[in-house]
Amino acid sequence: MSDSSDRSSTSATTRTGDNTRTDGGDRERPAPAHRRPAGVSDETVAALGKLSEALEVVEQARGMLYGFHRLTGKADLALGEAVEALRDAGQAPLADRVERDLVGRNVIEGRWTFQLVEEYDDGYYREFRETERQAREELAEGRRHLFEAELKEERRSHGRRHHEATP
Repeated sequence: MSDSSDRSSTSATTRTGDNTRTDGGDRERPAPAHRRPAGVSDETVAALGKLSEALEVVEQARGMLYGFHRLTGKADLALGEAVEALRDAGQAPLADRVERDLVGRNVIEGRWTFQLVEEYDDGYYREFRETERQAREELAEGRRHLFEAELKEERRSHGRRHHEATP
């Protein structure tokens, strides 16, 4: 294992006054992973950008599905508390009905929300991510976010602090 002096010599790059990194890299040029490979057309970059955009929407939908899962579970636990409160209030028939008809009920025929999440993750989500990854591998040497990287280059104020291409 290396000592702390070895680690300091290979620490993360830092900014210098002339817009170069301490490792000698130019902060005004995108990192190699964000540069278009030779021979990749504008149309291909745009198409991969759309595919990436669609994946980002799927990621957001997945987050909402997990939110739905958590909120539904929280509601079911609150129902259990409501049943106890109804019993404590002398409302046993209503408490019994809530417990029988709602507590632990499937949200969709035969499924609790964890099963919906698992099916989504194991089916649609897995296939979507894999297809997007394969497209990047086949068309752009696996590079991610080329469209966005080129948009950043187009929109940023070159040479200005807080507008650097890389950290």
